[in-house]
Amino acid sequence: MGDRIARIGFVGLGRMGQPMVRNLLRAGFAVKVFDTLEDRIAALVEHGAQPAGSPADAATESDLVISMILDDAVLETVALASDGVLKGARAGAIFADMSTVSPVISARVAQAAEPLGVAFLRAKVSGSIKPATDGTLTIFTSGPLAAYERCRDVFAALGRQAYYVGAGDEAIYLKLVHSLMVGLTAGLVGEALTFGERGGVDWAQMIDVLNHSALSSPLFNYKAPLLAAREYATPQSTVDVAAKDIDIALATARAMNIPLPLTAVTRELFRSMQAKGDGGRDFIGIVEVFETLAGLDPAA
Repeated sequence: MGDRIARIGFVGLGRMGQPMVRNLLRAGFAVKVFDTLEDRIAALVEHGAQPAGSPADAATESDLVISMILDDAVLETVALASDGVLKGARAGAIFADMSTVSPVISARVAQAAEPLGVAFLRAKVSGSIKPATDGTLTIFTSGPLAAYERCRDVFAALGRQAYYVGAGDEAIYLKLVHSLMVGLTAGLVGEALTFGERGGVDWAQMIDVLNHSALSSPLFNYKAPLLAAREYATPQSTVDVAAKDIDIALATARAMNIPLPLTAVTRELFRSMQAKGDGGRDFIGIVEVFETLAGLDPAA
């Protein structure tokens, strides 16, 4: 294989994977795609992708394989199963997992890839559906530096900023830092807005003022329209995904004997939403939990 990445296998065509593949196709890469749902494959074939019958098939003849999947269990299957990526990838290929997973499964995949001559990158992203669609994700990667350098053009097609953060699992820990801050910020916003609401502050004006103050941030700006409209049923990122990421961080911290008390409380608040069947709603809807605790009726 030459140094240039030309052929890409892509596994996982969910809410993030589909727009990412379309951006790769627009950038001129040949992309072979796989997902367990055939309609997702068909939708991208219409845009010029090639269909794959398995993760191994997606990896065959590919210079780079990208996975964007849900969690550790899915990555284990996608990477290590009898029809997994490492069964199809050739020596000299690169396997970049862009999912939020634990250091434990990452280490297993890296260990399995090394004797095969496959370079394993932990390539993580900041951003949800809109940045994935616009090609403005922030991508931070750890693993073999030479493999990262080969992937620069690919990452440029997917994101606005790309960083190399280390030779091991550094990108995984950085992604979990990101997930913790997102979850805790949602809890902070929900608690603070409820306080203001009980104090009689106009809801829409409060959000507008905060969004044009020193407290504004890309995350708050992104969620402000949902908060103002109280529209959480069409999620940018779901409670279930936020909770899954926090669970990975909590399990990792437990193994390292690191206390995360604020994170643990926030996780239980998300759990209360899941218990009500709200796991598929946008995670910023956590504000409704605080409204209920404060004696307010979110439905009103």
